[in-house]
Amino acid sequence: MIEKIDHIGIAVNSIEERLRFFKDMLSLELAGTEEINDQKVKVAFVKVGDVNIELLEPTDPASPIAKFIAKKGEGIHHIALKTNNISETLKHLNENNITLIDTTPRQGAHGKKIAFIHPKSTGGVLIELCQE
Repeated sequence: MIEKIDHIGIAVNSIEERLRFFKDMLSLELAGTEEINDQKVKVAFVKVGDVNIELLEPTDPASPIAKFIAKKGEGIHHIALKTNNISETLKHLNENNITLIDTTPRQGAHGKKIAFIHPKSTGGVLIELCQE
């Protein structure tokens, strides 16, 4: 079901500013950037071994990431877990009364299928499920 931690999402005001730290100070490799229009966010992935750090910059003041930053400030937004079958994982969680934000997968960065589990069911942590 769950294979590994895929990435850790960090909400930021400016990807460019934060890349100075991750690339220049920590010498981490930029794996790529992408804009996800329907989520109103620009993302950059930085490689840390076989796990990525995903920097999320809002592209619209009404985006979920902009609202997160306005409420909590920059910081860890979510932890993403890689699954080999996102539909079966969601079905299993739903059958066990886990509160889901997404009951069906949607399109995420790099063409991955993604879905989120509500923090009410995870001890306050937003969990993203993803499948390549």
